[in-house]
Amino acid sequence: MRRIGVMFDRARRPEELIAFAREIESLGADDLWVVEDLGWAGGVSSATLALGATERLRVGIGIAPAPLRNPALLAMELAMVERVFPGRLIAGVGHGVPEWMAQAGAGVREKLALLGETITAVRALLRGETVSLDGRVVKIDGVRLVHPPADAPPVVAGVVRPRSLELSGRVADGTVIAEGQGPKAIAAALGYIGKGREGRPGTHEVVVFTHLCVGDDAERVAELTAPVVEEYMGWLKVPAEDVFLAAGPVATAAERIRSLWDAGADTVVLRPVGEDPGGQVRQVLAGLA
Repeated sequence: MRRIGVMFDRARRPEELIAFAREIESLGADDLWVVEDLGWAGGVSSATLALGATERLRVGIGIAPAPLRNPALLAMELAMVERVFPGRLIAGVGHGVPEWMAQAGAGVREKLALLGETITAVRALLRGETVSLDGRVVKIDGVRLVHPPADAPPVVAGVVRPRSLELSGRVADGTVIAEGQGPKAIAAALGYIGKGREGRPGTHEVVVFTHLCVGDDAERVAELTAPVVEEYMGWLKVPAEDVFLAAGPVATAAERIRSLWDAGADTVVLRPVGEDPGGQVRQVLAGLA
């Protein structure tokens, strides 16, 4: 499975989402991913708008922060969307940015427990089970969805660090690997995910986000991507040369995307940087073809 997706960047105005989703579908992409970052836009509402505007695209929520999302309510929301648009939803859940969670009064100490218990409860509810969970953080007593979906949508974990990657392998349907991480990082992540998956049947989708900047002018590409490189150096705590981008001429960007697939990604989600994001996606899709 080699899928290609595109992110609707959080910086874009919400009213642009419908037209953007239709454009991405017309270009032949497999996925559109929406963002749930504090202060920008809600992931479930964004996904619903995108699904309603398109006919074929799978839409991903990347990433709902567990501290802000009660698992019973999240399962209710996801079940509603999945029933109306069956087979086209994939939902990401993560720890949330600690500073943002603190701002929203949702900071927690037991981050691993919260994420694991949230994903476990949401997946069980979406399967139509009656859930009682007296966890370290999550408390649910005999909750069952009245209208569960016929088939539960995948619930994937958006995580970075080793213990969280292992947890994802243990409890989630897949893992979302954040921007800036190339083939070496993916290979390392797969090791931790595999450790968590020991003894678990079924598949585990690996979704990798990566920035895209298509252009023949090397200086212009470097100028546009410099803020991205600086941001991810700090966040991933790596030197500039280790921040992975699908950047440069079309052939170079396409080869960088292929290297992520070759490293073990099932789905690569492009986050365009610079002017004409749709045009950049069109060019790189042609290059991949």
